Amino acid sequence: MSATVSTYRYTARDAEGKTKTGTLDAPTERAAYQQLRQQGFVPVEVAAGSAAGLNREVKIPGLGEKVGLADLSIFSRQFATMINSGLSLLRALNILAEQTDNKKLAEILNVVRADVQEGASLSTAMAKHRQFPKLYLAMVKAGETAGLLDSVLLRIADTLESDLALRRKIKSAMTYPVVVLVLAVILTVVMLIFIVPTFVGMFESLGGELPLPTKIMLAMSAAVRGYWWALLLVPVAVVQGFRRAKRVPAFQFQLDRLKLKAPVFGPLFHKVAISRFARNFGILLKAGVPILSALEITAETVNNGVISNAVDDVRESVKEGEAVAAPLAAHPVFPPMVVQMMAVGEETGAMDDMLAKISDFYDQEVTAATESLTAALEPLMIVVLASIVGAMVIALYMPMFKIFDLVQ
Repeated sequence: MSATVSTYRYTARDAEGKTKTGTLDAPTERAAYQQLRQQGFVPVEVAAGSAAGLNREVKIPGLGEKVGLADLSIFSRQFATMINSGLSLLRALNILAEQTDNKKLAEILNVVRADVQEGASLSTAMAKHRQFPKLYLAMVKAGETAGLLDSVLLRIADTLESDLALRRKIKSAMTYPVVVLVLAVILTVVMLIFIVPTFVGMFESLGGELPLPTKIMLAMSAAVRGYWWALLLVPVAVVQGFRRAKRVPAFQFQLDRLKLKAPVFGPLFHKVAISRFARNFGILLKAGVPILSALEITAETVNNGVISNAVDDVRESVKEGEAVAAPLAAHPVFPPMVVQMMAVGEETGAMDDMLAKISDFYDQEVTAATESLTAALEPLMIVVLASIVGAMVIALYMPMFKIFDLVQ
């Protein structure tokens, strides 16, 4: 008895990396994949003809699946293990594309595999996709050149995981005040819309002159009830405007400078930036990237315009024959301890190890600063929330203090 043949719709990439869609007949989905590979295609998606249309994902621009640092970290660690086990690049990429849960990353890996199969280097194939940061690409290229791709990929995974840990610490420090701020706004709006109007009729029946705080409260209530739609549109407009403004280099630079000088969070942002600078610079040097290229890539990946400009100045000085520590000391954004440790690293020829120690030190500083900041902000934000609600309640009840005078 012959096997039942079904029609499958497929999306695949040819040897030139171009996308091709069509249909083919095969007894199973696995057989359909094999047919495509035998024809020289790299399968991206294969689905039964009747189900392909129903299962097709609806993609909204800007809301599609993204490739995050965690995805890249897991991929890098698994990739290193496979290469160290003796698997070829093509075989490892094929396995990783099939087993990853991130569909966007799977699609990218299939394209990278096709490019590598055509003869391109791994770093060149990855460079076509913006999901791989420049730091990542530089280290992969250095690992290919030195024949140490597996060990370099493990360092990349460690670096990405450290960067993720830093971001989580910042989020944990900022989550509480943001939540309290949102809660305060919600409580204020609820009181202005539902509670304050119940007092209006009573105030009007009493007559007399209302206290200034009460007048302000009533005016705010009328504005919110009359223009409630602005409460929905204004936040969206502000967020979108801020995102567009961040694309302007001058605005982004001023924002980065403001972040470093902020009274409460400034020291935390500064320590995070220094840690990222030391980690990125050190890992690039350890991977064998030339110092000028390492400085250039560090300036682009440090995520702070002030430190980025300082690193660019240091690079120009190094290009002219100077050491790294001396021009670094000319920029106040780098603490004296960092400059001195890097000077020692230059003298002993262990710059990468010294940078790793600097990064570890500032990671510990960030942890301590986050814990102390969170502990200090909790009572402060409670006081702020209580003050907002209390001020509104007092403004509403101030006319009650004069009720007997108004009745007389």
